[in-house]
Amino acid sequence: MAESSGINSFGHHGVMKIAVVQAASSYDKPANRELVAKLVADAARQRPDLVVLPEAIMFDFSTEAGLVAEAAEALDGEFVATLRKSAVEHGVAIVAGMFERSPDQHRPYNTLLAVGADGSLLGAYRKIHLYDAFGYKESDQLMSGDVAPVVVPVGGLKFGLMTCYDLRFPELSRALVDAGADVLVVPAAWVRGPLKEHHWTTLLTARAVENTCYVAAAAQNGKKYCGLSQVIDPQGVTVASAGEADGPAFAELSADRLADVRQTNPSLKNRRYTVSPRS
Repeated sequence: MAESSGINSFGHHGVMKIAVVQAASSYDKPANRELVAKLVADAARQRPDLVVLPEAIMFDFSTEAGLVAEAAEALDGEFVATLRKSAVEHGVAIVAGMFERSPDQHRPYNTLLAVGADGSLLGAYRKIHLYDAFGYKESDQLMSGDVAPVVVPVGGLKFGLMTCYDLRFPELSRALVDAGADVLVVPAAWVRGPLKEHHWTTLLTARAVENTCYVAAAAQNGKKYCGLSQVIDPQGVTVASAGEADGPAFAELSADRLADVRQTNPSLKNRRYTVSPRS
């Protein structure tokens, strides 16, 4: 865990600023890259340390066979180059979702990429739990990643990466916290539907409370997806929310708040079960 008091590398008195950005992607990759550059630039006006963009902001999901595979790129492709350029230009770290080429040319990875403010690659998380539910089968088009937690440092905090449907599996969030995550970052394209918005907000809050950590969720909106991007603190309090509108929501993450909650509610220390994810 980050320092609980004093001035550290991510701001005065253990506070850093985060932006969760809500927007909808399309099937036009160049237009999506322009959108990403604009979204980061707009959020950067408030000088956050980290900007979180939604899942699949590089290219929207499609029911048309092969379209997502054709759109997939390598980690040295144009989309990642856009992230690197925006990060350096505005001095912010970025997390964003893309489709990454895999060993299976017909099924790419659903990948979250984390880029540092200097343009360096901090980490890549390939979605573990594919959305084979609610009448959809993501595994028809995408390949799942290795079952391993991915945690990246930004400033003085550590951010655990998970994607959309991963939210329904509490063992992943616990594995990320056990690997040192202070914040769970959840880019998503959470499909609208009966009770889906209720599930989204309930599960985000549960992941924060049960792990006594921050949760930062950036979701796609529009006709297909529910939006409701938000930041939740370790006591389950929503400290920032985007509702259904486009644009960023800002929150401050406090190392003091994290330490105080974990002292008041030491549920992580009081555990009797410690279960490692299956390999």
